[in-house]
Amino acid sequence: MKKYAPYVILFLFALLLWNVASYSGDMTVNFDGEEIDGPLGALLAVLFAGGGTILGILVTLVVGVVLAVVFAGLGVILLGVLGVCAVSVALLISPLLLPLLLPLALVWYFVNRSRRARVATHATA
Repeated sequence: MKKYAPYVILFLFALLLWNVASYSGDMTVNFDGEEIDGPLGALLAVLFAGGGTILGILVTLVVGVVLAVVFAGLGVILLGVLGVCAVSVALLISPLLLPLLLPLALVWYFVNRSRRARVATHATA
């Protein structure tokens, strides 16, 4: 059975390709009211759909690269500003949120204090 398995799989893939190539799937393409169907219509439909997809992917990649280059530095600053704004809005909206912000302030204080101690030890060394 191991000898025949690759041939059977290859034959099944050939049948699958034959089915895909010979059946148009009732695809039609309309150009200015003229309907093109059959194998040519299926070919044109696949061609235009694939071309549009490839064009869309290409445009998305170019826009992503441009945005990554332009907004790399601004994005870090923007995230920091948004964080500070979120904390200030949370303080303004409800004083009940203050107990949630106190642990954040304590952690910030301890991290800053340990960083100052490290900078001071490195400066003296």
